[in-house]
Amino acid sequence: MTLRQLRYLVEVARRRLNVSAAAEALHTSQPGVSRQIQALERELGVEVFVRRGKRLAAITEPGRALLAIAERVLAEVANLRRAGADYAHPKLGTLTIATTHTQARYALPRTVALFKRRYPSVDLVIHQGNPTQICEQVAAGEADFCIATEAIADYPELVSLPCYQWNRCVVVPPKHPLLKVRPLTLEAIARYPIVTYDFAFAGRSAINRAFEARGLAPHVVLTALDSDVIKTYVELGLGVGILAAMAFDPRRDRPLRALDAAHLFPTSTTRLGIRRRAYLRRYAYDFIEMFAPHLSRALVERTVMEQAGSRYEL
Repeated sequence: MTLRQLRYLVEVARRRLNVSAAAEALHTSQPGVSRQIQALERELGVEVFVRRGKRLAAITEPGRALLAIAERVLAEVANLRRAGADYAHPKLGTLTIATTHTQARYALPRTVALFKRRYPSVDLVIHQGNPTQICEQVAAGEADFCIATEAIADYPELVSLPCYQWNRCVVVPPKHPLLKVRPLTLEAIARYPIVTYDFAFAGRSAINRAFEARGLAPHVVLTALDSDVIKTYVELGLGVGILAAMAFDPRRDRPLRALDAAHLFPTSTTRLGIRRRAYLRRYAYDFIEMFAPHLSRALVERTVMEQAGSRYEL
């Protein structure tokens, strides 16, 4: 039994039994992946996958148990390597963060600047995607942690820690009639076409529920993953924008005006997602504390190692 065989096994399962996709991700050949998995099955004396001809059709019951163990073994091997590097080269390495566009563009820049001044020799990699994509990257060990408002709670292999709370604003062109509405109401907003976030963001559901609670059915004409895309189309006159308040900067967004909507929509919490029992480098803990000072290393480490639950709240 080898670590390579375990990696092949886990990657095939992760790629929904697509051996070709697994081989591409592993930078090897499809026949090589198949041979290694078959060799592992012979050694273990059980079949991990149900086969239909040359195609993998499902995971067997013993296969599910073996995959869970293989994932734990690979995670601990990764922890071992990170721990060794942490002590051998404490200020060298790579920190990979998975996050959404809004967090990367508006919430993280100050922390990134502070981090790079303290750790100039650490490579900082930021992967952007929707909440589901970035959680899957952390669960697969492709990122050290993720920062998002949605989806983290849907992944039992991740712990979730609150970073900060935020609300929304409504953006409109200058001289828009909504600028004269005091106080701003959902009924007034619903009279106009709306541009807002894609359904991949749970925050979108919070917006929908607020309108539904008032018996309103707003006309959403365009959705986007990116706050800047929303603002661009509001500027073009497609509709009224609803977005995270942090994503509006009066100096940069001069062609638009923002109206506070905190009284109309529930507050949201941006969270940190870390794989359970993951070993984080010291500089990763420092980044977390720079971003969310209340998340000390002791608190994060205790939660990640499951000595405490993941129900810590602001």
